[in-house]
Amino acid sequence: MGTRSAIISGTGMSVPSRVVSNRDLEKLVDTSDEWIRSRTGIGERRIASAHEVMSQFALEASKNALEMAGLTPDQIDLIVCATVTPDMPIPATACLLQHQLGCRRAAAFDISAGCSGFIYAQSVAKQFILTGRCAHVLVIGAELLSKFLDWSDRTTCVIFADGAGAVVMSAGELPRGVLASEMHTDGSMADFITLEGGGCKYPPTAETVGRGLHFIRMRGNETFKIAVRQIEEVSREVLGKAGLTPEEVSWFIPHQANQRIISAVGERLGIPPERSFVNIERYGNTSAASIPIALDEAVRGGRVKRGDVLLMAAFGAGLTWAASVVRW
Repeated sequence: MGTRSAIISGTGMSVPSRVVSNRDLEKLVDTSDEWIRSRTGIGERRIASAHEVMSQFALEASKNALEMAGLTPDQIDLIVCATVTPDMPIPATACLLQHQLGCRRAAAFDISAGCSGFIYAQSVAKQFILTGRCAHVLVIGAELLSKFLDWSDRTTCVIFADGAGAVVMSAGELPRGVLASEMHTDGSMADFITLEGGGCKYPPTAETVGRGLHFIRMRGNETFKIAVRQIEEVSREVLGKAGLTPEEVSWFIPHQANQRIISAVGERLGIPPERSFVNIERYGNTSAASIPIALDEAVRGGRVKRGDVLLMAAFGAGLTWAASVVRW
């Protein structure tokens, strides 16, 4: 028997059918297709309709991941859902998914770490597997950010979008699996990305809604500068822990926040663009969903091969940043 590890045994994704292009946004806000593309790399994004909820996309993504893993729902021991846009504050959306999927044996909870949420959830799942507590953990990153966008604020409404990605993490053996993971937080910059309304500080009232406290706000320029530096640093840190160099990375699968951030980090790490998996042009920034959506596309598209080294890294509200290295 080799050393126990946490491998990714299945992936899945689901996005709304409705496509909103940059041209569509030109009719809503003072912006242009050229402005959005040059600053973000986004051409279009998926936006949920009024009646759609986050859990329905998380459910579909989860089913796809379970199918790829060849598992039945009752084989799942734990469900961890990373999201900042749950269906409702109580109960956790993971509990709704546990019932909808039929994972009767599974414990279930949500975590909130902004755009870094998927890596945080993956790290949690890894620990449950390494301790022997769980054999199979369903990890979900899912967001319906459009429900909390101010469609007159061009700093946010052109960037954020909707979708869900999921992976099944299972007990395996090295050299496959999550080789290393790291998580960091700096709460002194909590005001960089916020949604103030809806909690006990500003519960939903006519006044808080009128003041726009239930919309996502972001200090974009400051966030950009810190994101590039911290994603580079945590990527180097996690590669060092895994005993690897950037040259040995088969695929860099970053959080799809901004094409300029992805390009800058890749350049600093010395990872060429052809080894960075990028789909922001089609999906925008789906927060905790972006990495598992990109991973699923890379896997199902035949890009990821057995033995490949994947570097995943993200930066988000909190401020939080995290990375993991996986040998496929």
